[in-house]
Amino acid sequence: MKSKQIQLNNQVGLYMRLSQEDEREGESVSIENQKMILEKYAQERGWEIVDEYIDDGWSGTNFDRPDVQRLLEDAKIGRINTIVVKDLSRFGRNYIQVGEFVDYIFPAFGIRFIALNDNVDTGDRNSTGMDMMPIVNVFNEWHSASTSKKIRAVFVAKAKAGQFKATYIPYGYLKGSDGVPLIVDEETAPVVRQIFEMRAAGMGKKHIATVLTKSGIPTPSERRKKRFGVPPVNPNRHGWSAEYVKEMLSNPVYIGNLAQQRTTTVSYKNKKIVKRPEKDWIVVENTHEPIISRELWDRCREIDTSVSHGKKTKQGEVKPLSGLVYCPECGAKHRIMWYSIIRKGVNTGERAATFNCSEFLSRGKENCHSKAIKESILNEIVLQDIRSKAELVIRDEQAARNTFMRRKTQYLTQQANADGKTHKAKERRIEELSELISSIYEDRVMKRIPEEVCIELLQKYQREKSSLQKQLEEMDDLEQRTKQATADVDEFIRRLKKYVDMTELDRTAAMELIEYITVGCVPKDKATPREIHIYYKLIDKPKTKNG
Repeated sequence: MKSKQIQLNNQVGLYMRLSQEDEREGESVSIENQKMILEKYAQERGWEIVDEYIDDGWSGTNFDRPDVQRLLEDAKIGRINTIVVKDLSRFGRNYIQVGEFVDYIFPAFGIRFIALNDNVDTGDRNSTGMDMMPIVNVFNEWHSASTSKKIRAVFVAKAKAGQFKATYIPYGYLKGSDGVPLIVDEETAPVVRQIFEMRAAGMGKKHIATVLTKSGIPTPSERRKKRFGVPPVNPNRHGWSAEYVKEMLSNPVYIGNLAQQRTTTVSYKNKKIVKRPEKDWIVVENTHEPIISRELWDRCREIDTSVSHGKKTKQGEVKPLSGLVYCPECGAKHRIMWYSIIRKGVNTGERAATFNCSEFLSRGKENCHSKAIKESILNEIVLQDIRSKAELVIRDEQAARNTFMRRKTQYLTQQANADGKTHKAKERRIEELSELISSIYEDRVMKRIPEEVCIELLQKYQREKSSLQKQLEEMDDLEQRTKQATADVDEFIRRLKKYVDMTELDRTAAMELIEYITVGCVPKDKATPREIHIYYKLIDKPKTKNG
């Protein structure tokens, strides 16, 4: 569009803005006050007021405001040729964008811009107000930055005090009162428990979302719309999402703890929401009634760190040991394969599953060997092993505790032996660092190295030394290890007691008790037993996801 010359007759657009922070400053910046001042100014000069543009409750740090966009569009198409605001901060608090509009865009379209209180009038480029405009713009942005810091500080202080500050009440709760931030919503709390129980049973987040949707359970946004008339953020999305299930499963609010400051914005200019790392959350414990037990919460955390990622069958079922069986030879997971059941040479139409090494199935015997085992047989072996341990607990709990403790300490001893080797290496390195630090001081005294080099090396070596000393302290804390081992064995016994009468292995029991299983080859000598090892949670060496 070609630039236009400023017309003699002023077709005026009056722009007014008020943010939530501005409201605290009182009547002087209210929309009504701005409107009165601007209308009087235009009327005294006999100018035609074409339209009034109002952004009420909008920050001035960006220009994604509905009426400022309408104002700019009207200016570009020639509907108005003069823009009047009370001061530059009403137009915006981003000094780069304000300067760009006033110095470049408005002149290109023949638009006169007037900010009354700042004496800015682009019709007189030589005025003192125009000379001061860059400084005023910078100050206006500084004011926004300062206000943003103060508001963030208030939110942090309220979060630390256990005051609930959020746009939406967490699903499963209602807004509380009398010092209790949240109260349990008896209508939706059972759904929360169901979600955590499904996760504790090893069900994936996407599968959980599918179950909830198929069950016809209203989503949180659907419930908010029905109960409070709040429109959904995304009206085109229907049904539960895996992302929202994940959000719920990670929120400590359901065990009675308020976890706030979980998200932030990029800056006071960029309002894009980003997630904070968990270590930066502000968590206040026991602020309200929990919906789930700590035990159920911990079981779900175990699932998150588990090596198992069981896959669903076509019927939506996750087999009890899916994702828990490994090859002892190559370390690959066993894959579930299906076969048809044939009796007396006739296909019965029934199907059964086997486990076998995925590396062998994918690449053949050159990479690994077959470890095929029927699922029904492996389930029975595991079931009998669990029941035998549970029965031992029932018969003589102390004897069982001693057995499990020996098994636990055997792993801890192996770990301690491995730590012992690194312990000596760390001690040697600490001695080396002490000598290096001493030699640097000597070199500095003798003026053999510059001061800045001396400081840099000292800081580097001291950081490494402090880190190693901290690691040694953690390795030497034998008392703490022993206490944790005892607690782990007690927890394992508590879990076992629940399954003493179990007649069929299910996914919940497998996920609660089993860390992983290794299944070896079928021996050529049938008299030799097949090597199948069951590693239990809490008492055996955990398996990492990388092997």
